[in-house]
Amino acid sequence: MRNYCRWCENDPLLIAYHDKEWGQREGNDQRLFEAMCLELFQSGLSWKTVLQKRDSIRKAFHHFELEKCSNDERTRRRAFIKR
Repeated sequence: MRNYCRWCENDPLLIAYHDKEWGQREGNDQRLFEAMCLELFQSGLSWKTVLQKRDSIRKAFHHFELEKCSNDERTRRRAFIKR
């Protein structure tokens, strides 16, 4: 049996994250942006909750495509300024 960090709690979702993503270097800008955003969402939430909501977060952030997120933010700012 493999030893895991305590935070994995024998949970398949956390174990998969531990094995495939945690502590790995990320050279892809889109994946790095996703990791940074997920870290921000983790503030005040458990990491398990963030991972469970990951698909919804991806949809809300246009699958972390930087250009789309940037354009979306400009649209939101313009709408706010027009108020």
